[in-house]
Amino acid sequence: MIHFGGISKEEFLNEYWQKKPILIKNAIPNFISPLSPNELAGLSCEEEFESRIIKGSILKNIWTLENGPFNDNSFKNTPNNEWTLLVQGVDKHVQEIYELIDEFNFIPRWRFDDVMISFASLGGSVGPHYDHYDVFLLQGHGKRKWQISSIDCNPNNYVPNSPLRIMENFEIEKTWVAEPGDIVYIPPGIAHHGESIDSECITLSIGYRSYSANEMLESLELTIDKYNNSYYEDPLWLNSNSSAEIPYSAIEKSHKLLQNSDLPDTFFGCFVTKLDPLDEEKLNEIVAFEDPVVIKESVTYNLHPLSRIAYQFIDKELVVFINGNTLRINDILDDSIIDFCNTRKIKVNDKNKPLAIQFSSLSLLEETHPKI
Repeated sequence: MIHFGGISKEEFLNEYWQKKPILIKNAIPNFISPLSPNELAGLSCEEEFESRIIKGSILKNIWTLENGPFNDNSFKNTPNNEWTLLVQGVDKHVQEIYELIDEFNFIPRWRFDDVMISFASLGGSVGPHYDHYDVFLLQGHGKRKWQISSIDCNPNNYVPNSPLRIMENFEIEKTWVAEPGDIVYIPPGIAHHGESIDSECITLSIGYRSYSANEMLESLELTIDKYNNSYYEDPLWLNSNSSAEIPYSAIEKSHKLLQNSDLPDTFFGCFVTKLDPLDEEKLNEIVAFEDPVVIKESVTYNLHPLSRIAYQFIDKELVVFINGNTLRINDILDDSIIDFCNTRKIKVNDKNKPLAIQFSSLSLLEETHPKI
């Protein structure tokens, strides 16, 4: 788990999560980005990664956006300064980034979206903007200046005719400098502008999902309300040892958002574990073209990084959600199932072998390879 510096985990969850931003110095001591700038550029040239190059600065407010995949020539044409490369979903393909997510399991894992990694040259940024989701911005290499504002964070405050959602009016309230191992936490609706102050700067964005009321209504095939711009808000998270559990307090929050308490019991779990279309396509390809792993005794297997898993107790019965569906699991102790959901790994023994076989048959397990 990350270090919270001068506050406790409980203080962070009570006073900061979804409420106000904070700079946490040395949150992960001695942290260095697992990927170098060249390695990140290499990922951006591959088809399975969503990548972008952004050029521009707040001084001129002229911005350009290019979408990947890129090639060597793409980087030969970049200027010396004021450009940024962003690569999405790195956690789904790079083991060290995938394992990094465990540092943040004090927030339920089913709330997690992905890890985006950015490289920025001197002065590189994506401009001042705000999002509807929570994000931890972990500095991996070089330094980045962060400017924060809660003023004018509304859809009418954007630079016109820009390919990016960049705020036209940005009034700075706080300025921080993040060094390797530091984390800047930004809650929904708070504007932030991160600018590299080194020739090479790498930042890892650990992002969480946002759920709009209309997105939920659409998934229920109910009439959407175009005037309802509300988003789901988390309850106070109390149990950080059960990162895959959906507590009833979260269900209540969804009822409040939709102003409807008469929803199917399994709706929320299916909704929050549903894969994004691109991830669903990738997982379907794995199921179609790759053979399931053969389960062996005493071997440890990981849940596939693309998968989303959660569980919930409904009328005292354990219900497991995987990739947008409920999964019936018979003749396995609840404790074994819960441990697998929370850790996303299983070391096979006589008691849990049927569980490993069931997930392997769905092509949802990978063998864990020891670190060299």
